[in-house]
Amino acid sequence: MGKLGIHSFVWTGGQTQGDLEMALEKTAEHGYRTIEFAYLRPELFDLDRLARKAQSLDVEIGVTMGLPAAKDVSSEDPERVAAGKAMLRDAVQAVRDIGGNKLGGILFSAHMKYDRQPSEDGWKNSVEAIAETAESAQEAGVDLVLEVVNRFETNLLNTTAQGLKFIEATGSDHVRLHLDTFHMNIEEANPAAAIRLAGDKVGYFHIGESNRGYLGDGTVDFGLIFDALLDIDYQRDIVFESFSSAVVDEGLSRACGIWRDTWTDSDPLAAHAKGFIERGMEEARRRRATNARA
Repeated sequence: MGKLGIHSFVWTGGQTQGDLEMALEKTAEHGYRTIEFAYLRPELFDLDRLARKAQSLDVEIGVTMGLPAAKDVSSEDPERVAAGKAMLRDAVQAVRDIGGNKLGGILFSAHMKYDRQPSEDGWKNSVEAIAETAESAQEAGVDLVLEVVNRFETNLLNTTAQGLKFIEATGSDHVRLHLDTFHMNIEEANPAAAIRLAGDKVGYFHIGESNRGYLGDGTVDFGLIFDALLDIDYQRDIVFESFSSAVVDEGLSRACGIWRDTWTDSDPLAAHAKGFIERGMEEARRRRATNARA
């Protein structure tokens, strides 16, 4: 696999420059080699300083985000679509300016619970917006990965199959899927089979437990997940994601339904996750070697 990473929301809600720099230091201290930040508004943060800090710690940066309703590129409202396209362009530039290597998340719609099915025109608007964003991302040297999430956070891409159809429609080789075990556990009949279906179109991978807490404390069968990642020869980043209202702000807690905290102390959570993922991948390699000899 590629680098093992951690979401900055394990460390901080990220309201200040100091918060983000602390998250970088904690990430490096725990031996993670990449960090995921939420969208960094250039007017609020010193991106150059953050980039230098990351380079000094040998930590790579990825950025994920969700669009607000007023900038929903899957809308039928031309003004909302145009505003969403502009936000995506700005996000690509911010990732480039911070020295980041990927932009992911819910880039194809608003991050919210919808009260209707997506329309055909809205789907087409979204495809067009992502195709345009892919061009600017490729020019900027930034990977573009679309997160397939559960029905309560978008109405557009809930399954890997839907994601594959969508990226094919963009006509771009630069768009890949961002899969997440938390969301797959809700939406996919067989998450491991979905990983194999996506194959080399998986561009980014989130490891998260069904209850958003400690890995192994929920219902995700990670053994099957790790086996599937080996089967597709996944060589890109794996990033641990977990949320607690003890750390993240009220807005994210509302958006992701963090109504109870499965943890409050970041350090033991991060240490446990790193060991869990490394052991899980090593056990999967041993199973593969044993099966090859049988």
